[in-house]
Amino acid sequence: MSSKEFRHVVRFLGTDLDGSLKVPYALTAVKGIGVMLGYAIARAAGVDTEKRLGFLTDQELQRLEEVAKNPLKHGIPAWMLNRRKDPVTGKDLQLYGSDLVLAIKEDIQREMRIKSWRGVRHSLGLKVRGQRTRTTGRTGTAVGVSRRRQ
Repeated sequence: MSSKEFRHVVRFLGTDLDGSLKVPYALTAVKGIGVMLGYAIARAAGVDTEKRLGFLTDQELQRLEEVAKNPLKHGIPAWMLNRRKDPVTGKDLQLYGSDLVLAIKEDIQREMRIKSWRGVRHSLGLKVRGQRTRTTGRTGTAVGVSRRRQ
């Protein structure tokens, strides 16, 4: 495929991406990739960050996918990854899509099982990160002053 031909939809890591966006911003549609990591992946793969995703060749897309699958090997620092010191393997990982969703669910289940503070808050459906709960985070019907019928 020539680089002159434009593709509106590009398949990348099991996700359909918008070909009209610049490479780093198009990559953010994949769950697990943000703008900063998108720039890092594009630079590590040697792809112009100002180029639109739809104009990339198959070879460039393959390089992008290779860097995304193994970012540490291509010089992306460990602090940019979304799963550092994985509890099971002990390695720094970068997870995408359904793998990321499943890992987060397992982490929450583990915290609930060991009955940590965060796990208890999750199980009760309350705020977990120290926010105030006096007035916000309420569920159900409205609470407040009821008006008398006239």
